[in-house]
Amino acid sequence: MATTTLTAANHDETVQDGVVLIDFWAGWCVPCQRFAPIFEQASEEHTDVTFAKVDTEDQQELAMRYGVTSIPTLVAYRDGIPVFSQPGALPQSALEDLINQVQNLDMDEVRKAYAEAQSQQPGA
Repeated sequence: MATTTLTAANHDETVQDGVVLIDFWAGWCVPCQRFAPIFEQASEEHTDVTFAKVDTEDQQELAMRYGVTSIPTLVAYRDGIPVFSQPGALPQSALEDLINQVQNLDMDEVRKAYAEAQSQQPGA
C-alpha cells in the first residue's frame, strides 16, 4: 500500500479504523527526506496498516492541532485512539518494532485508559 496524503479534510475518517501511522514532514527537512524511504518501504510491507503523510507546510492547521514543533514527527493511532507520538526519524528496525507494538495492544485497556484521561480534561 502506498502512503496517503493526510489533510484536515480527510483526517478524522483516515484515523478512525485500524492501525494508522502519520508522518509529519516538510520538503526542506533533511531528516524527513532520510526517513521518507523507510516509511514508504514499511507501507509496502504492512498492507494492513494505513500510512499517512502530512506536509506541514501545506497543512499548517493540522500540524498545529497535533502540536508539532519538530519534524519529522511520527504519530500512531489504533482504532481512532492516538497511542504514540514522537519527533525524530526512526530507523527501520524501530519503526517495525513500533508497528508490532501498536498491532499487539490490548485495546480494552487502551480504551479504558483513554476514556479516563478524556474525563479528566478541563471542560469534560
